[in-house]
Amino acid sequence: MQLPPPRGPLSAWLNHRLTGGDDGAATVEVTPSLRPFADEDLQLALWVAYELQYRGFEHVDPDRQWDPEVIAFRTRLERPWVDWLEASCRIRPTGEPVAVQLRALIDADDGPRLAPYLRRHATKDRFRQFVLHRSVYQLKEADPHSFGIPRLDGSAKAALVEIEADEYGGGRRERMHSELFRTTMRWLGLDDSYGYYVPEVPAVTLAVSNVMSLFAIHRRWTGALLGHLAALEMTSTLPNRQYAAGAARLGASEEEARYFTEHVEADAVHEQIAAHDLCGSYVAEHPEAIGDVLFGAQCSLAVDNLFAEHLLSTWKVSGRHLRRPAAAAS
Repeated sequence: MQLPPPRGPLSAWLNHRLTGGDDGAATVEVTPSLRPFADEDLQLALWVAYELQYRGFEHVDPDRQWDPEVIAFRTRLERPWVDWLEASCRIRPTGEPVAVQLRALIDADDGPRLAPYLRRHATKDRFRQFVLHRSVYQLKEADPHSFGIPRLDGSAKAALVEIEADEYGGGRRERMHSELFRTTMRWLGLDDSYGYYVPEVPAVTLAVSNVMSLFAIHRRWTGALLGHLAALEMTSTLPNRQYAAGAARLGASEEEARYFTEHVEADAVHEQIAAHDLCGSYVAEHPEAIGDVLFGAQCSLAVDNLFAEHLLSTWKVSGRHLRRPAAAAS
């Protein structure tokens, strides 16, 4: 993957540093932001900094992953992002079991109705747009949450491995969820290369990935990482059933819609594992972490709602969902 073009001084400085620019160049200042999820420069710089922990970039020395200047810069980038997440998503725990609190949190969420729209009303072009945005995360699905495996022990570790093993297709490439998503992308004429659409998508799409990468690479946020995964699993079955119905309405074959149908069945089981065996076991071992577990879940809901609102509002007003036009795959 190539480094995406910068969107401002933050991402420009980082690109320059990663490609061997003047190591003595002063870093740019990261200013506070009231809406960091919509800050194009900030979210792209964060995404690039986090991607060094995954697959990296062509023509970027792998050792830049541990460049002290890059790590320090990433820390400064994270401050306004974490401040906003804390102010918007921090929840006071009650005395009930964490699984009960997670269910109450999810039941109380009343976000934009993106899935019903895609099921009943979306044109094939708009369904394509939805899948294009989702590809930024779905092509590395499960990777961020897998960072939690070496940080756990006992029942919580076993539960996370069970969930992630399903995400990775039980050891069979053709059943990996990222590969199933590639099949859906090809049906829609999209390029299924990893990270291909990062230069085109807006900040809020990058924020969906960035919130889970924030929790993934920092051991301090292990509880939030587990809560984030639990929220994903507990809110997956119904939307994916609606996505599958929308894809079928638009002419997708069973194989082309399999990514969605696979999640209907798998996540009905994962929901229980994530809430009880994963988060329940982790909180039993670390009772002080219950607030972080709920925080991670609420971050997942909040950022996904912002993403859904972006798509629905742009479709309603202007139809322009990307920063610039994206070509279909040949």
